[in-house]
Amino acid sequence: MTRGRDRGASVSPTQHRALLAAIVALIVAISAAIYATTSSGGGAQSRAAQPAGSRLPHNEAAPASTGTWVGAWSASPAAAEPGTETTGLAGRSVRNVVHVSVGGTAARITLSNLYGQSPLTVSHASLALAAGPGTAAAAPGSMRRLTFGGSARVVVPPGGEVMSDAARVPVPYGADVLVTLFCDGTSGPVTYHPFARQTSYLADGDHTEDTTAAPYDQQTPYWRYLTALDVLSNEAVGTVVAFGDSITDGYASTVDANHRWPDHLAQRLRTAAEAGADVPRYSVVNQGISGNRVLTSRSGRPADNPSGVSRFPRDVLGRTNVRAVVIALGVNDILNSPELADRDGVLEGLRTMVDLAHARGLKVVGATVMPFGGHGGYDAARETMRQEINARIRSGKVFDEVVDFDKALRDPYDPRRLRADYDCGDHLHPNDRGYERMAEVLDLRSLKGAAPARL
Repeated sequence: MTRGRDRGASVSPTQHRALLAAIVALIVAISAAIYATTSSGGGAQSRAAQPAGSRLPHNEAAPASTGTWVGAWSASPAAAEPGTETTGLAGRSVRNVVHVSVGGTAARITLSNLYGQSPLTVSHASLALAAGPGTAAAAPGSMRRLTFGGSARVVVPPGGEVMSDAARVPVPYGADVLVTLFCDGTSGPVTYHPFARQTSYLADGDHTEDTTAAPYDQQTPYWRYLTALDVLSNEAVGTVVAFGDSITDGYASTVDANHRWPDHLAQRLRTAAEAGADVPRYSVVNQGISGNRVLTSRSGRPADNPSGVSRFPRDVLGRTNVRAVVIALGVNDILNSPELADRDGVLEGLRTMVDLAHARGLKVVGATVMPFGGHGGYDAARETMRQEINARIRSGKVFDEVVDFDKALRDPYDPRRLRADYDCGDHLHPNDRGYERMAEVLDLRSLKGAAPARL
């Protein structure tokens, strides 16, 4: 979701449904291919990677400890970064800062060149714990050089991705982790996630293993190339994916504070488990993209901001050890619907995602669409469309379980609007307190179990 109006191509309701039917089979095929090639063990190189260079002796790979690989952090590759078409970020160190939702004894990363038009050569990569909040400095003794199939150097082909070997490093719950990459060759465009709500850093030259903050004199609001960080954990047995738009992405939440609703959900799960409550021991990863819609992608090859239906196999089924997914999508389809008529198309798109999840045995919790009265895109027809979609969701005929974000955050005196104390001010996105409230009303027990058996 964004404040401006999306410029996606107009498609009629009939065309939406025809297109949806045509791509479901393709999505299923892609999903099967992803799972056929996804590594579930520690330290194995992932799909589409082409390692080169010499083996280095001090990556501390192949962890000796036991546990379960789960997702500790993730971000969807959202678009090609403007201005990087020719040279990418050649000759610069990219230090991504990410906040983990679970602790572990080893870590591995996934890099993406989804939007690249030429091979991405990563000549040097590292992982370290941040020395503290709001700094590019590494905690003493935590720096690890990352390898890919035993090599420090890896080439990721256009459209491909690669998983690193596992690095043995203690990662505590709630830590900020520094993942640094140096690319010595030109490649572009850069695959990035633009609305991180997290400050990361850039430096000129190769400062991949520099533990100080001194070279990192350039701040950036983006995550680049990095799309996942997994940990080998004794704290969690699986991963829950939060899948949505800018409300899941955390738009308007406080930068560097980790106040997105999936952050609060991770904290609730941990606190409840420590108290002995009968809740699943899951980590939480965030697969929100600002502006995302159920049905419509933006332009480009591959498309910037791909539709929820098209990206679901990669961004949900492709994550590590997924057990459940919370889907919170639809408001952008309503705001940007050219004809305000394709309610059935949006609902069919949501059901398609549920079918894909069920085929993998995943539990699906779906959210109602929150109010946006007072926003520039609001009108009576869109409000009617929102209410009709929510009625269908509440009926229990779309998702396995329902979390009623609409009921929890709407103004009781004017249900068309967010409550003022939950509204960031644009009448569309929650503020920090609103995001916390969203996590509070999600019944943790609804994440338990698997997909219902088909009769």
